[in-house]
Amino acid sequence: MADDPTTVMWFRRDLRLTDNPALIDAVDGAAGVVPLFVFDPRLWDPAGPSRRAYLVSSLTALRHRIGGLVVRSGDPVDVVGAVAKQAGAARVHIAEDFGPYGASRDRLVENALGESDIPLVRTGSPYAVSPGRVLNKTGDGYQVFTPFSGAWREHGWRPPAPTPRSIAWDTSPSSEDLPQVSVPHNLSLPTSGEQAARRHWRAFLADRVDGYGKDRDRPDLDATSHMSVHLKWGEIHPRTMLADLEQAQGNQRSISTYRTELAWREFYADVLHRRPESAREYYKPDFARMRYDTPGEALDAWKEGRTGYPVVDACMRQVQELGWMHNRGRLIVASFLTKDLLIDYREGERHFMWHLTDGDLANNNGGWQWTASVGTDRQPIFRIFNPTLQATRFDPAGEFVRRWVPELAGVPTESIHEPWRMSPEVQERVGCVIGRDYPAPIVGHAQARARALDAFRS
Repeated sequence: MADDPTTVMWFRRDLRLTDNPALIDAVDGAAGVVPLFVFDPRLWDPAGPSRRAYLVSSLTALRHRIGGLVVRSGDPVDVVGAVAKQAGAARVHIAEDFGPYGASRDRLVENALGESDIPLVRTGSPYAVSPGRVLNKTGDGYQVFTPFSGAWREHGWRPPAPTPRSIAWDTSPSSEDLPQVSVPHNLSLPTSGEQAARRHWRAFLADRVDGYGKDRDRPDLDATSHMSVHLKWGEIHPRTMLADLEQAQGNQRSISTYRTELAWREFYADVLHRRPESAREYYKPDFARMRYDTPGEALDAWKEGRTGYPVVDACMRQVQELGWMHNRGRLIVASFLTKDLLIDYREGERHFMWHLTDGDLANNNGGWQWTASVGTDRQPIFRIFNPTLQATRFDPAGEFVRRWVPELAGVPTESIHEPWRMSPEVQERVGCVIGRDYPAPIVGHAQARARALDAFRS
């Protein structure tokens, strides 16, 4: 390729310099590469302080590694072209976005750039296998995870892309400052950036991957990788992680289990790509006719962690303070909202997207619809998690509950997940009177389960 005056690397969900095919293309034959990030109001405005703060922190790390970053705010249709023209760019490079809004936005940007004869070059994606490529024998996409997972593994993926030896960054176009984000005093966010992602990943492979298959559902243990936020922002590519897993020594069953969790992420992206309307509507439209309860005090109690079910409340408080929730917890609280309280899953989905640093449309929406039994599943109706049994199984000593619900700190282990069963005398003695120090359950699970089954059968 002949030398070009300059190119633009438009970063979005690929905030890294290694294993980045779009960046390799941007560097190829270019005299200079403009590193651009656009704060799009369509994505920035609906985000809560946790996701905003993490993104700004990650961009700060990227700017430090590059030595500068061109930052703009506004509609990318206008902004990207303006930066390209100011830089005299010959091309704009991106990793392809397969989400409903992102794909539509990129087409509009491509059209606008085309008026100035500047091509928008798509290379790679945030996935090991781009959505739309894993097909069944009839050439259609999969609607159920297990066969998708097998076909995904059989399809395979490319090895990690090489890192450019040198990049002539061009930060001469005018730039705005990164926005200031007001973070709640009780919010604690993880370290961001590509180098942090690699450190966290190496530590997981060295210390915790062997126990992952056995302990990954235990919120009381630090047994998961905490890599979801790094994947969300592309601080590491799943292809890099899959290559490392292939070389990893140790418990191969645990390694295979982790690989399957990466497949879930790719499955939901594939589903959303094929059915973009499911971003806001039911994957199975028949269930939209169900009669849900009107959101009110029950929804508020769920959001604020005061349902009277300790494990539910612990999880809901965890996400407010960390911008993250353990995956088992996500299943428990989603089932509780949609089955025990019979509230439309979209209320919970919006709440999660506001609070989660790793809030990803495909993953969040797919997970909520699966748990609510209105998404991709074969026999969904009977999956109604009993929060007490879940807590007893996965937080046996109650340590997770005690950490996040300090009102229950003195409750003995045999009562920690059902504190309302303590006698009044014991409640007084341990300093946790139900209805005064901690709420009584807002709903009885057995009755709620029967009501949910009736609603689904109808």
